[in-house]
Amino acid sequence: MAKVIYYVASSLDGFIATEDNSLDWLLAFGFDSFQEHYDRFMSGVGAIIMGAETYDWLRAEQPDTWDYGELPCLVLTHRNLEAPPASGVRFVSGDVQPVLEQASALAEDRNVWVIGGGNTAAQFADAGLLDELWITYMPVALGSGRRLLPVTSPTGRMHLVGTTQFNGGAAELRFAVD
Repeated sequence: MAKVIYYVASSLDGFIATEDNSLDWLLAFGFDSFQEHYDRFMSGVGAIIMGAETYDWLRAEQPDTWDYGELPCLVLTHRNLEAPPASGVRFVSGDVQPVLEQASALAEDRNVWVIGGGNTAAQFADAGLLDELWITYMPVALGSGRRLLPVTSPTGRMHLVGTTQFNGGAAELRFAVD
C-alpha cells in the first residue's frame, strides 16, 4: 500500500537547515554513500509535495535543471511561481488534506514524498496524514536553524521500523506513525 513519507536529513540536534536556509553543512558530506539508498527510495515515489521555500531553494541552486523530471510535484504556495519546463510541477494552496488527495491520485499506487521543509511536514503531521518519517541524522550539531518537525501539538506515538547506517557516521531511522 502506498504511504505518505517525510524523508529528510537532519542535524543531531534536530535542524534541517540553518536560519538562513543554508544546507552547506549537509552538502559537505557529499552524496556518494547515500546515492544507492536514495535511488531505491525514489523508485517507490509516485508524487512529491514540497513547500515553497524548498522549491525556491532548489530553483536557486539549480536554475537550469529539475532533478525530478516529469514526476508529479505539488508545491504548496500562495505566490505565483514559474514551473521548470517539461516538469511535473504544479502549484497548490489551501488545506493539506485535498493536496494529499491530489498527490495520491497522481502517485497511483506509489508513495508520496513530503520533502521539506519542516513546516510543510508539520502541517501533514498535525493533520495526522504522515504514515512514516525517514530521518537521516548527520553527525553534526547546528545549534539553531530550521526545525525538523515544528508541530503545533505533540504527535501520536511512533515506532521504529528500520535503520540504515551510512559511511561517515550518518544513520537513518525510519518511524511508522501509530
